[in-house]
Amino acid sequence: MVKIGGKFLIKGTVQGVFFRNFCKESADSLNLKGYVRNLESGEVEVYAEGDKENLAKLEAILKQGPPHAQIRELKIEEKKWSGEFKDFKVIRF
Repeated sequence: MVKIGGKFLIKGTVQGVFFRNFCKESADSLNLKGYVRNLESGEVEVYAEGDKENLAKLEAILKQGPPHAQIRELKIEEKKWSGEFKDFKVIRF
């Protein structure tokens, strides 16, 4: 199992639609560590670490989003695994 990190930037109707909680539940179910947070620009940023296969699964899940979300664009940047995260957190302003 190859461990990697991934930074996701999601654009569209992604704030005020429970996207962060949806993301946390999805990441927890895939045993991923990291965080999700709203950005002032209206986008959502996700950083997750874990098995490469599970990060690919998270990407597919995030492209769908929760009900009421409208994903216009999803960018992902592969990162090196740091191992610094103990769990997956929702960061609030």
